[in-house]
Amino acid sequence: MNAFFNSNLLTLKGTSHMSAIQKESSVEKRDKPNPEVSVKSLIFGNMRSYGIYFALVLIIIIFQVLTGNRLLYPNNVVALIQQNAYVLITAIGMLMLIIGTHIDLSVGSVIAFIGGVGAYAMMHWNMNWFLTIIFMLALGLLVGVWQGFWVAYVHIPAFVVTLGGMLIFRGLATLVAGESIAVRSTAFRAIAMDYLPNVLGFWGGFDGLTIVVGLVGIALYIWMQMRKRAKTVKAGVGVEPTSWTIAKCTIGTLVIGYVTYLFAGSGNAHEGGIPIMLVIIGVLVAIYWFVLNRMVLGRDIYAVGGNRKAAILSGVDTKMVDFKMFLNMGFLTAVASIAVLSRLASASAATGQGFEMDAIAACFIGGTAVFGGIGTVPGVLVGALIMGVLNQGLSIMGVDASIISTIKGLVVIAAVAYDLLSKRKKA
Repeated sequence: MNAFFNSNLLTLKGTSHMSAIQKESSVEKRDKPNPEVSVKSLIFGNMRSYGIYFALVLIIIIFQVLTGNRLLYPNNVVALIQQNAYVLITAIGMLMLIIGTHIDLSVGSVIAFIGGVGAYAMMHWNMNWFLTIIFMLALGLLVGVWQGFWVAYVHIPAFVVTLGGMLIFRGLATLVAGESIAVRSTAFRAIAMDYLPNVLGFWGGFDGLTIVVGLVGIALYIWMQMRKRAKTVKAGVGVEPTSWTIAKCTIGTLVIGYVTYLFAGSGNAHEGGIPIMLVIIGVLVAIYWFVLNRMVLGRDIYAVGGNRKAAILSGVDTKMVDFKMFLNMGFLTAVASIAVLSRLASASAATGQGFEMDAIAACFIGGTAVFGGIGTVPGVLVGALIMGVLNQGLSIMGVDASIISTIKGLVVIAAVAYDLLSKRKKA
């Protein structure tokens, strides 16, 4: 009996001793400061991510010099957004497809087809402009259903399906729109050409609403950076130096402030500030960033693109994921069609030629992996802006359209080559 009590006593002592050791180690771990990551490792370790931002700044500076400081005129910046909205919008959908190892070659033809049907509905059916928008969005979803079905459930490669779609919808656009159908609705045309209402008036020649939005944007950006740092510290992983956080907040404040200045000074004596098209793009970017980073669909898309067989084994319904990707592509193509039809104020069978190439180029320039599985919405947004700056800068310089196409093609090849070479170097 005594032996039994002695053994239990020893066990209790051993347990208490172990718990004391664990408590001490946990206290030491808690008291131990988080290791800071050097600025050098942050820059060179994320060179692929930061590189496209540096490239955008460099291209802007080059064209600002070559155009005699005209590139960053406030109204030219607004025109850059309005004229290249289709790239910014379709590139988001193309990003999802390329991450999932697919592609869509029918974007330009679908834009022409949906735009032609929308213009026809307003012209010949006297359809209200708002109902026309809903009708065009529904048509885009139907196109997504059509192409998604063949890819997801019949297992025809997306390249083949969308190549056929490019021919089908270009032919349908020719049947519907013919040479041209004018859009007379001023409300519909305002979508791509007008600004948000000037509810706060002009403050010394600058739009008050834009200034308020810019200040809110600066505060939000700083708060997000501080929140991100606090989470990293709490997690106990490598923390970026305080100087780096301050530098990011300073650079972000300067960039947002300068962009606010440009938009606030745009327009004319009666209207100006934030273009309606910029708001639409901003909402879409926020929604699809959330989808890809916070929703199950986004995780499934990355899983399918990274390793389809492993995704199937882990229970992912890859057919439904593929179908939803094309459904979203159809929706975003319809939004781009609304933007293009509103800006051009007419529909024709020739609209949208080469638009799919601009969207694909924006993805590759923005760091999306050629073989899928990798890509971000902010990266594609920067890639689309690079394409937009190239278009705008070369147009201001009066460069021939054929030369512009050649330059954009070289930029795409350089972006893909950089992606592949950086991967080989890591391997």
